[in-house]
Amino acid sequence: MRKKCERFIMTLMCLGVMMVFSLRVEADEWIGTWATAPQLVETNNNPPSPYLANNSLRQIVQVSVSGKQLRLKLTNEYSNQSTEIKSVDIALAKTAGSKSDIIEETRQTLTFNGKQSLTMNAGGRATSDPIDFVFDDRANIAITIHFGQVSSTNVTGHPGSRTTSYIARGNTNNFSGATTTEHWYVIDALETVKRDEQAKAIAILGNSITDGRGSTTNEQNRWADVFSRRLLANDATKDMAVLNMGIGGNCVVSGGLGPAASKRYMRDLFGQEGVGYIILFEGVNDLGYSSNGVNTANAIINIYKQIISEAHRRGIFVYGGTIMPFKNGSYYSADHEKGRQTLNEWIRNSHDIDGVIDFDKVMQSAGDPEALNADYLFQNDWLHPNADGHRTMGESVDLTLFTRTDKPEYIDPMAGTERLYMEAENMIVDGYGTAFGVVDDESVSGGKYVRTVVNTPDLPTSKTRRLKFEFEVSKDTMYYVFARINCGSYDDDSYFIAIDEGDFHRANGLHTAGAWDWKNLGEFVDDGTKAEFFLTKGRHTLYIAGREDGACIDRVCVSSYSVAPTELGDENDVVDAIKAVKIDHQDAIHSLHVLSDGRVSIDYVAARENMSVRMSLSLLNGMEIASVGAVAGNAGHGSLIIPCSLPAGCYVCRLMIGNRSVTQKVIVR
Repeated sequence: MRKKCERFIMTLMCLGVMMVFSLRVEADEWIGTWATAPQLVETNNNPPSPYLANNSLRQIVQVSVSGKQLRLKLTNEYSNQSTEIKSVDIALAKTAGSKSDIIEETRQTLTFNGKQSLTMNAGGRATSDPIDFVFDDRANIAITIHFGQVSSTNVTGHPGSRTTSYIARGNTNNFSGATTTEHWYVIDALETVKRDEQAKAIAILGNSITDGRGSTTNEQNRWADVFSRRLLANDATKDMAVLNMGIGGNCVVSGGLGPAASKRYMRDLFGQEGVGYIILFEGVNDLGYSSNGVNTANAIINIYKQIISEAHRRGIFVYGGTIMPFKNGSYYSADHEKGRQTLNEWIRNSHDIDGVIDFDKVMQSAGDPEALNADYLFQNDWLHPNADGHRTMGESVDLTLFTRTDKPEYIDPMAGTERLYMEAENMIVDGYGTAFGVVDDESVSGGKYVRTVVNTPDLPTSKTRRLKFEFEVSKDTMYYVFARINCGSYDDDSYFIAIDEGDFHRANGLHTAGAWDWKNLGEFVDDGTKAEFFLTKGRHTLYIAGREDGACIDRVCVSSYSVAPTELGDENDVVDAIKAVKIDHQDAIHSLHVLSDGRVSIDYVAARENMSVRMSLSLLNGMEIASVGAVAGNAGHGSLIIPCSLPAGCYVCRLMIGNRSVTQKVIVR
C-alpha cells in the first residue's frame, strides 16, 4: 500500500483558499466507474427555469463496473460564485434517463466530512464520504442534489450528457412535472473500491464523437458505452472501467469549446482513480479550423507526446484512435486532409504510442477513403457517426489491448538533452534601430526584449541586419528553435529563421494574444513542413529576421528536446526551496515547503492590504497541475496550501501578488 501522502489526488483550482482532496482508503484501492469532463457551461446550455437555486436536481448516470462502496465527486471549478448544497441523495434509478423514478429503498443521503450540507467555493471541488452501496455493472444511478444558493448563469457542468436531467421546485424528491434538460451540472465522478487487484480504468480523451453526438438520448449507446459492455462481457477484461472524458467541440491544442485537451489532460486523465490505460481520440476540430493542416497535426502530436511521456512515467499504456474521414463536410479541404493523414500516419507508425485503434479504416467509405461511410452519417454532416456508427466503432476495438501484464517503457524525455539560451537583446544585431528596437521591461527575462520596428514581408536573401545567436552543440542530433515571444495580433506574428548557410524559413501564425509564450518557430513554417535542424557537433549560428512590425521576442532557446521551455526557461537552474525572492518592493515569496502529509505550502509577504495572491505548480512541459488563490486581507505575512502529492521531480512554482509575479524551479526529492 502506498504512503498516505500518495493518496491525494491533484486537482485544479482558480479561486478559493484550499483545494479539496480525495479520502484515504486503508486496505483497498478506489477506481472510477463513471466520470465526465467539466467545463464552464455555455449560455444556451445553462439550467432552464426554475433554475437551480433553492431547487432540486436529479441526474442519472450509467456506471461501467459494479461495486459495493461508492463515493461522489462534485465540482465548482469554472464557477465564479460559491455553490451551496443542502444535501445530496444517491439511489438506483429505474431507467437510464427516460424517467426520473428511483428505487426508493436504495436511496441514501451522502455526507461530506460528516455533514450533509456543504458549500463549494468558486473554483472548488468536493468528495463525499464513502458509503456502502451495492450496484451492478452498467447500473443506472440517480444523483439528487438539493441546492441552496447557486448561480444559474455561471455554472460548471457537462453540456453533452445525452441523458435527461430533472429540475423540481424546492427541496423535494418528488419529480413529477419536473422541468427536463439534457445536461449535467456540478457532478464530476463516481468511484468505487476495486473488486479485483488487477482492475483498471480506461480514460478516453475525446471530442463530440466520444461525448456521444449521434447516439440516442437516454439509451447510453455511445461508442464508449458499446466498448464498455464488451469489456464487461469478456472474462479477461471484465474488471475494466471506462471513463468517457469527451467534450463536444473540444480541441487538443487551443480554442474550441471547453478547456483544450492540452490544458485539461492532467485533470481528466491523470486525476482519475485507477487509470491503467488511456485512449487519445481527438484532433478533428483542430484540423477543421486549421490554417495549415500539417502544422496543426504536428502541434497535436507534440501534445500527445507530452501525455504519453507522463502516462509512461506513471505506468499507464496509451493507445491512439485515428481521426475519421470528414470529406463532404464543412471541415474538409485538401490541406485539412493532409493534416489528418499526417496525424493518422504518426498514430499508426510511431514508436511513442503503445497501440492503435483504427477508427479511420473501420468508418471510411469503401469507395472513397477520405469520406465517412454513408451508412453511418448523422444528420448528413459527414463528421459524426449515427447510432449504428457508434456501435461499429465500439465493436471494432481490440479487447486484447487491455489485457497487458507488462509495464510501458518510460524514457525521461529530458535525459541527455541540451538547451542553449540567449537573451534577445544580447544577440549580435547588425543595424539596431533600423530593423529592431530594444524595450526595457522588468517583467521579462533580463529586463529587456527586442521589438521588430519595420515590415519586411519578402524572404531575406542575406544574413545581415538580423538577430544572430552563435552557439555550440555537443552532439550530432536534431535541434529545435524556440522563442519566448509576444505577438498581440495576427498582423505582427511572424519571423524568418535560418541556421548557418541554410535558407530562411518563414515562421507565421505565432499569435500569442498579447501574452508572453514559448513557440517552436519550426512548427509554424508556411509551406507545411517542420523546420527541424539536424546539427553536427560544434559551432553554429542561428539567424532571426523580423517580418512584421510589433512582434516582440524576449529569449531564444536552441534545444535537442522537442517540448517548449516554460516560464523564463533555464530548466537546469533548479533550487530546493524558495527563499526571499522579491516580486515588487516588499512583496516576496518567503519559502516553500513540502509537508510531511503531502501538502505543499508557500509563505509570502504582501506589502499592501486586499491584494490578490495566487500560487500555481506546473510540470516542466508547462502543464499546470495545481493552483490556489486568495485575497490577502491584511498586509504582511501569509500562506497558501495545496493539498496534493507530488512525485519526486522538478516543478515550476509561480507566485502572483497583485499584477506582479515571480517564478522558481523547485525539486521534490
